Amino acid sequence: MVGLDDVTGGGLERGRVFLLEGEPGTGKTTIALQYVLAGIAQGEKCLYITLSETADELKGSATSHDLSVDGLDIFELVPPENLLDEDQQQSLLYSSDLELGEATKRIFDVFERVQPTRVVVDSLSEIRLLAQSSLRYRRQILALKHYFARSGATVLMLDDLTTEANDKTVHSIAHGVVRLEELAPDYGPERRRLRVLKYRGRKFRGGYHDFAIAHGGVQVFPRLVSAEHKRAFDQELLRTDSAELNALLGGGVDRGSSVLLLGPAGSGKSLLTLTFIKTASERGERAAMFVFDEELPLLIERAKGIGIDLEPLLASERLVLEQVDAAELTPGEFSERVRRCVELHGARTIVIDSLNGYQAAMTGENALILHIHELLQYLNRQGATTFLTVAQHGLMGEMKSPVDLTYIADTVLLLRYFEALGRVRRAISVIKKRAGFHEDTIREYQIGKKGLTLGQPLSGFQGILRGVPRIVGEDELMKREDA
Repeated sequence: MVGLDDVTGGGLERGRVFLLEGEPGTGKTTIALQYVLAGIAQGEKCLYITLSETADELKGSATSHDLSVDGLDIFELVPPENLLDEDQQQSLLYSSDLELGEATKRIFDVFERVQPTRVVVDSLSEIRLLAQSSLRYRRQILALKHYFARSGATVLMLDDLTTEANDKTVHSIAHGVVRLEELAPDYGPERRRLRVLKYRGRKFRGGYHDFAIAHGGVQVFPRLVSAEHKRAFDQELLRTDSAELNALLGGGVDRGSSVLLLGPAGSGKSLLTLTFIKTASERGERAAMFVFDEELPLLIERAKGIGIDLEPLLASERLVLEQVDAAELTPGEFSERVRRCVELHGARTIVIDSLNGYQAAMTGENALILHIHELLQYLNRQGATTFLTVAQHGLMGEMKSPVDLTYIADTVLLLRYFEALGRVRRAISVIKKRAGFHEDTIREYQIGKKGLTLGQPLSGFQGILRGVPRIVGEDELMKREDA
């Protein structure tokens, strides 16, 4: 499991005892199966001691993920009626009918027979019930730990936290502890996350990490740390096909920077990002666009309406176009998708449309800001140019943003509607650019078959950004060709 190995700083250390805890349904058994099956794939002998499920149930869980348990030794605990089966009497254990000492002895016996290098004990709640006291339970876990340690086996113990959830007996004994959690949002499916509580002598990746149970097993998405990802790239200005837009941007957009497009619904934010994708393709670069709020077929048709055909770009794999369902996707998984496009696909232009949809996947505004900050820092250090859109509330007059990210982005483009001479018009301006010069003017733009067309700076108006401007020097304004 690449993701979990990354979180734990390289995997589980050989010859140690580890605890994997979490309530029922959080994915403990699936992770344990993937762990022992990975050992079998490397030619190791592995033993799965199940104290709560039958072998058939365990095999069924593996089959549901297309995992084969061939070569895996399973020591099974089954109900008492199966004890009458003569073929199974030598390998079955029923916890309520046997003393704890005998149960431990049977575990030792099967271990001596198999001689495994990887062992799973599923689950400790059965041993805790047999022990009946915290002191005896601790002694039995210590006995198991020392026995396995002498043999050099790596042991993964599972705890479902169904009894005495606050009992930390195994925490002090285990070499490492990983906790799985399941969260139920107000809308959408459950969200799962894990955290390494302890790992002796190893620097692990702290904090919470999203994971999902998908077909094929558990997928862990390590928390993105931008400081760990940095590479050299050439600093340059990326120009568009529009001389007016380039002039407004002070020559273009800096490579490895982030651009935030703010504006009301329908003002052309998505279409403007498509212009940057088109110019990136013309430079021979690859791009990726993540769409939260629009169906992909509709976006492709709308792009054709402004002279941008995305289908050849998709067919040649110069563009990755992904529909993102905010209700179904965790922030960690989204970051992993973006990383895959940059590191595997080689994308150098990234579009996230829009942050309103991205915010819906977050638990709160603070979480959104932290995620976006790390993601933008990562993309900047990879030399990727990022375009983010935010739909502001309102159409004219005072605008409100669902979240303020203007201080994070390197460049901020502001799109506005305004009323003038009996028509609803659109205006664009650059209100921030960290690196270099940019125009402080406001330009009108139109959306047509040729894409976004910018006019000359609107010097004859005052109050455009408020939505209802006042005309200054009307006579001169009406003489202009673009009036």
